Parts: sequence; C-alpha cells; structure tokens
Amino acid sequence: MKSIVLFLLLSGILVACEQAPKADKAAASNPQAVKVGTGNAYLADTATSLIEWIGTKPTGKHHGTLRLAGGAVYVKDTLITGAQLVINMHTLQNIDLAGDSAMKNKLERELKGSSFFDVDKFPTATFEMTGINSYYPAVGEEVELKDATHVISGNLTLKGVVKNISFPARVTIDSHHLTAVANFNIDRTLWGINYRADKSLQDKLINSQVNIGFHISASR
Repeated sequence: MKSIVLFLLLSGILVACEQAPKADKAAASNPQAVKVGTGNAYLADTATSLIEWIGTKPTGKHHGTLRLAGGAVYVKDTLITGAQLVINMHTLQNIDLAGDSAMKNKLERELKGSSFFDVDKFPTATFEMTGINSYYPAVGEEVELKDATHVISGNLTLKGVVKNISFPARVTIDSHHLTAVANFNIDRTLWGINYRADKSLQDKLINSQVNIGFHISASR
C-alpha cells in the first residue's frame, strides 16, 4: 500500500513539473496584415528591454533571457498605431545554471542549435503588431496578468515560421516614454520546434508550452 501511495505521489510531482508557469495562453492563428504605424516613433531601448523565457521538463525547468536587436512602437494621440520588435537570437542565455558554467554553456549551445532555434540560420525573430484593443474584462473574465490594459495581436516569426498570437499586456505611455509588459505561454511546436515534444518520451520530454515574458521600454 505504501508503495502505491509513493508511486502516486511521485507521478503527481512529475506531472506538476511538466507544466509551464501559470500565465495567460497566447491564442495562435494564421498570419494577419501588419498595421502600418503612424504618429511618433518610440524607439526600443535595447539595453533595458528584456524578454524572459521559461522551459519545463519532468525533472525541472530552465529560465533565461533574450535581448532586442531593435524596434519601435508608434503612438498617435496616446493611441498605439503599430509596433515592430526584432529579437537578437544570438543573445539567448540561461540564468538558473549560472553557478555551473559547463552545464550553462551546454544548454545554451543546444538551444541555439538546429534542434531548437538554429540561430546561425535564423539570427533574429520578429514581432509585428496586427491589432490592439483596450482591455475591458467581461463579468467573470479574468486574466493572469494583473492590471492588464490592452489585448495585443501580432505576427511572431520564429525559424521562418509566422503565426499570429494574441495576449493581454500592461502598457503605460507618456510624452517621452513607453513601457509594455506581458507574460504568456506559447506552444513551440506551432513554429516547428518539435524536439522532445512527444509525451511518450517520459523523463526525456521537454514541454511544448514555453513561458514568455516581455519587458519593453521605449522612448522618443
């Protein structure tokens, strides 16, 4: 009886470890027409803007960052009219293995390699806004991102594959600065990143759901 209980407990732990962090799920669809930005251009600050990622597997998780190569958000009369962000995939790095340089370097090589993002062939990823609406939650509706102000849609291009995603964001704008924060989960297999996504791999599985956090700062 004790063995059965122990097995069930261990099984529950493994299932829990497979789950991506609790976050809003980015709805994905076919590419849409990109909005042409008008008004003032707020240029992305590549030094302070940050994209965080979390990948999970049955035995744990890894956390890291990416940096922007450039980008701009266009604002007219306090309304966002367009946005394009370029992500430098060569900046991909791991954080949680900082104390083990050998494992950190090994993981970063794998993620930058052909099984995952193939950064030599695809050195950048892009996000181009296709739509934006103010967020007004319906009765009983709730998003994980606290104080969300907008729902943003855009074409996300990874490894040459384009999918439109939609997610809640918290945006603040004044006459000189703009910040945008979002946190959501995406299914990496939609972009053809299928390595170890088959659940039959058990302890060798790498969850297809990846958590993405945007922390964008821009100024004019």
